[in-house]
Formats: sequence, structure tokens, C-alpha cells
Amino acid sequence: MTPASERRTLGRHERLLKTSQFRAVYGGRARAADGRLAVYVRPNGLDLVRLGLSVGRRCGGAVERNRIKRLLREAFRLGRSKWPRGYDVVVVALENRYSFEEVVRRLGDLVPAAIRRCPIAAGPTPERTA
Repeated sequence: MTPASERRTLGRHERLLKTSQFRAVYGGRARAADGRLAVYVRPNGLDLVRLGLSVGRRCGGAVERNRIKRLLREAFRLGRSKWPRGYDVVVVALENRYSFEEVVRRLGDLVPAAIRRCPIAAGPTPERTA
């Protein structure tokens, strides 16, 4: 079997599919955005990075939305080996005009930024001694 980092698709276990999973990530409040994409991150306790996509109707019709989702999935698949494991990532598309290179670059910047803002990623806080 091919390692997950080399496969050309995202398996079912590598995607967020349920509304409760999306709500949990949104509730984590670790977010990074640049006006065109927003990325939400939450630790998942697993040894992999899982992806959820949110591409609303304001991004266009079904054809345009599906194209954006394909771009986001492929950019995520290519970049996930560079990011720390153990996080759920939800990417929200805010516009409808993206090139593949732009999506790769933006995700490469936004995912690590969101992970740094995640409270658990910041490490434990020192305890005070009285």
C-alpha cells in the first residue's frame, strides 16, 4: 500500500465529512485568513492531518465550486507533508477566482499560521509558584 503522503487522493479517513466535525473545528477559534481564504485549525489527537472544505454559493455555480474544491484538495494533498500532524483543517473559500499556484502558496502560509494560533500548539503555559 502506498503511504498516505504519496497517494493521489484523500482517503475518507483524511477528510472531515460531518457537520459536528466542522463545528468542532470552528469552535476551536484558531484561524488565519488573507481575504481570499480562511483556514480554521483544531488538534484532533490523530497521527494525520484531516481536511474539510467549505465553498459557498457566493463562489459561483456548482461547476465553479467543484473546481475550487479540486484545487484546494490537491494543494492540501501536496502541502500536508510540510505541516505538523494531528490537526483538523477547514478551508473556507471566500472568492471564486483562484489559480493553482496561488492556492498552494496561500495554504502554505495560512495553515502554519493557524496552527501557531492554536492554544495547544503554543505549548503548555508555565505554572506559577506561590
